[in-house]
Amino acid sequence: MTSHAPDPGAPPACRLGTRDLEVGYDDRTVVRGLTLDIPDGGFTVIVGPNACGKSTLLKALARGLRPRGGSVLLDGTRIETHRSKEVARRLGLLPQTAQTPGGISVGDLVARGRYPHQRMLRQWTRGDEEAVLAALRATGTEALADRLVEELSGGQRQRVWIALALAQETPILLLDEPTTYLDVAHQLDVLDLCDDLRSSRGQTLVAVLHDLNHACRYATHLVAMRDGALVAQGPPGEVVTADLVEQVFGMRCRIIPDPETGTPLVVPADRRRRTAARQT
Repeated sequence: MTSHAPDPGAPPACRLGTRDLEVGYDDRTVVRGLTLDIPDGGFTVIVGPNACGKSTLLKALARGLRPRGGSVLLDGTRIETHRSKEVARRLGLLPQTAQTPGGISVGDLVARGRYPHQRMLRQWTRGDEEAVLAALRATGTEALADRLVEELSGGQRQRVWIALALAQETPILLLDEPTTYLDVAHQLDVLDLCDDLRSSRGQTLVAVLHDLNHACRYATHLVAMRDGALVAQGPPGEVVTADLVEQVFGMRCRIIPDPETGTPLVVPADRRRRTAARQT
């Protein structure tokens, strides 16, 4: 198996990364000794089984959790040394479960993404308006601008929250399960949008995804985790093997080229056939 772990003693080669990171909740450590560089201008996707530390790592990258050991580095310095608004101008986060304020319209919610760019004496500008409109158009929610968020379906709400993150206009965007609540067509719409943000705007994206085939198709850099540790990282075509999938997910499979993209396509083994064979 190929692993491209960075040298913990080397200087940062990216805007966002970790060094020997340890983080958790209360008396439970979830992520242990994790050293990771997020490639600039890439689409990094974090995969792994449930409760392996994917979302915890993303929260730590967004300064939502304080490290117990090691560090999260933003532009070469510990992220906690930056002011909150300064971090918010560099790094946007779409959390897994976003809390929607009651009685707020879609347009007003997305406009909150401009908060990091506001100052005490700075009024709402034409640039702010354009950023909000562009975010609504990019997510297909422009027609919903006057609707109350609480009236929307789960899939519509998810796209609105993505629009808020886009309106923030940060060079780095973190997305925790951005395809949650979406049907297959809208999942692909969101991932196509992520790919466009990377390729056309040069944004750096980091996402947690459950669908391994979506991860292989869209990621430029794949991070595989298990039990709070890094198992492998690198381009999907180099790191995704049947052995890796079994090690990380405990699932036997075949890896074949995706007929549309040539990227790895994970085909799970037929458990029913294996069970039937054992019974005969």
